[in-house]
Amino acid sequence: MITVSLEGTNKMIEHMDESRIREQLTISQQQGTLVEVYNFDDDDTFNVGFVIAMDPLFVLMMTLDWDCKINGLTLIRIKSIHAVRSQTDYLTTCSYKSKVAQEYGYFDVFGLQRFLREHDFRHVNLLDTLLKDSIKHELPVVIGTNKYKGRDDFEGMVHDLTHIGLTLHYYNEHDLSSLWTYDILLAQIDYLRVRGFQAMQTKAIMDGIFHQN
Repeated sequence: MITVSLEGTNKMIEHMDESRIREQLTISQQQGTLVEVYNFDDDDTFNVGFVIAMDPLFVLMMTLDWDCKINGLTLIRIKSIHAVRSQTDYLTTCSYKSKVAQEYGYFDVFGLQRFLREHDFRHVNLLDTLLKDSIKHELPVVIGTNKYKGRDDFEGMVHDLTHIGLTLHYYNEHDLSSLWTYDILLAQIDYLRVRGFQAMQTKAIMDGIFHQN
């Protein structure tokens, strides 16, 4: 999972206004430091990672998983974020776990650090850029919408992208009789996950069961 769940901690997260959220994300990007980003209704679940870029609507992060290895790229709508935290005890432990992952060669299994060095995400529409990249390279995506607010992900392949929406061909792991179709307005997208474990698992299922390769 890209999100990190700390159930049972009963912690209360202070909600921040958008200007402060943008300020904290900018500081993280400039300093190259880890942050916790809270964009779900349940504060026990949050994203951990490094800020790569921002545009007027979204922040792009290289996110880490439970083992604090790179888990993919996550694009989060800034208005859906209610808090950003840095220099926490969890992030301190995560930094040490990341060092172990780097030492033993499993920190970046998908080569995302090289991908980011070869692609400039400054001054671009981040959502449009990542969706078109996924279509061009026939890569699956994971989409979360404001309708479900993290309670469900839609994992599949993007089709028929327009300036207002897209059609996603996705699978339901409880009903593999066929692929399903979901029309999504771009304005409804809360987060987008690409080039990570969840996306690669989706690709294996799409190729193996639905022969989408």
